[in-house]
Amino acid sequence: MTSSTIRFPRKSLRLLAVGSLLGASAMAMAAPAAPKFDVQRISNDIKVLSSDEFEGRGPATAGEKKTIDYIASQMKAAGLQPAGNNGSWFQNVPLRMSGIQGSPKLSMTIGGAATPLSQGEQIAVRAAETGQNSVDFKDLPLVFVGYGVKAPERGWDDFKGVDLKGKIMVVLVNDPDFEGGEGDFGGKLMTYYGRWTYKYEEAARQGAAGVLVVHESEPASYGWATVKNSNTNTMFDIVRADPRTAHTQMEGWIQKDLAAQLLKTSGIDFEAAKAAARKKDFRPIPLKATMSANYGVKSEVITSYNVAGLVKGSKYPDETVIYSAHWDHLGVGLPDAKGDRIYNGARDNASGTAALLELARAYAKSKPERSVLFLAVTAEEKGLLGSEYYADNPLRPLATTAGVVNMDGPLSIEKTTNFSISGAAKLDLLTMLTEEGEKLGRHYTPDARPEAGSFYRSDHFPMAKRGVPAISFSPGRELANGGDARGKELSDAYTRDKYHQPADEYDPNWNTSGWNSDMTLLYSVGNRLANSRDWPNWSQDSEFRAARDASGASRK
Repeated sequence: MTSSTIRFPRKSLRLLAVGSLLGASAMAMAAPAAPKFDVQRISNDIKVLSSDEFEGRGPATAGEKKTIDYIASQMKAAGLQPAGNNGSWFQNVPLRMSGIQGSPKLSMTIGGAATPLSQGEQIAVRAAETGQNSVDFKDLPLVFVGYGVKAPERGWDDFKGVDLKGKIMVVLVNDPDFEGGEGDFGGKLMTYYGRWTYKYEEAARQGAAGVLVVHESEPASYGWATVKNSNTNTMFDIVRADPRTAHTQMEGWIQKDLAAQLLKTSGIDFEAAKAAARKKDFRPIPLKATMSANYGVKSEVITSYNVAGLVKGSKYPDETVIYSAHWDHLGVGLPDAKGDRIYNGARDNASGTAALLELARAYAKSKPERSVLFLAVTAEEKGLLGSEYYADNPLRPLATTAGVVNMDGPLSIEKTTNFSISGAAKLDLLTMLTEEGEKLGRHYTPDARPEAGSFYRSDHFPMAKRGVPAISFSPGRELANGGDARGKELSDAYTRDKYHQPADEYDPNWNTSGWNSDMTLLYSVGNRLANSRDWPNWSQDSEFRAARDASGASRK
């Protein structure tokens, strides 16, 4: 089924609005026409930010300093006001930075046979985020725990009381419904239980010594190259009072073939084990294998930075609309086949940062009634850390933040006739986006890959968790030339060949024919919200509705 066959009718989307949030008076309000956007200037910002000079924009590197200074200088030139700490452009974000020292020594004993493992090949182990300065263990037993889910509200427990202390969990990626159809986890739409971040957290709660996620491209939604490049470089985390409550000493991924070998040696077929793990009565399977590891870890607390600029509201300056985008990428890492070690991150996410700056220039020339905050956040690639820190330490009150429009790769690969958002959330802000899209001749289609869990993978999510209406915009893939089929082909090629790889570089030959429409839609939804008295909310059945309602007294 193509995404065009499952679009939401306009009438259905309007039913998501609650009460009169989007009432006739608001609808009748004549918002200023959207400006024309300078596509060449956007392209130049992407070119600069993704150049080798910026070294892949890794947090706590020389590339970060160049990046945040460039963003701040562009915000200042646009006429924004600094909105960071102490009248600056920057919000300090303390992070724990951890890196493996040298080459880790990793091995397994499988069915009595010693098997050395090469970092980045059969296995991708992360630097310990527990604060310890080394990882050293020998012959710890491995236990297959299915999807590694404990969900009491669904009557689901993959652990069945098994003691995992001193043991390594081996766990499948995604959640039990990915291959089994509609069930306790909502079918193809990934729940948070399917995210690798959840599995790491649950391993710590279970008291395990470590956790290995089995990689498969379809349920993970990306190939092994992405896993390798994302996990074998420097790790970052928020600063925690006790990091061992959220992390085990060893976290990592293994290739499917290695997992199949572990199970086969234990007398179990890999596909049969997966099928068993899709059922509630699954029980953990001790494997006839152990693991040993030895490597040093350099761990320290550093300060990274969010960049924040403000257009102050003309009538309601204490109310806020936020545009956000992450400025960071993977920095310098393992070389690709061509020997390139700089992960430039042109589309991910120099493009979103460039869109943020161009929107800032447009708003600085207008007089929105509400304040508009332009927020470039750090360490998204390390777990949404900059946005998580902002959500815990907001520069503008969350209760009076009307909505968040996040941009992570927001510019179309070619001109599209549709658009989307990450995930399948239902909220009034989506209704507004849909109505603005229709004015441009574009229609909304649901996330084409809900099984990828993209709702949990971008910087709107920390705000959504706290109740703030938030979306992450996608330009869609129904191409004006070639439709959804060709759009999927190009999207899949990017994920396979460039996503989180050095090949994600600026290309002067990009097809930019759809960029002005993308920018206009992004501008229009925010401008409509910034010049209204609307307070969008989540649908009545949303898990984020209660958090938003709890702060209702703060909104007039």
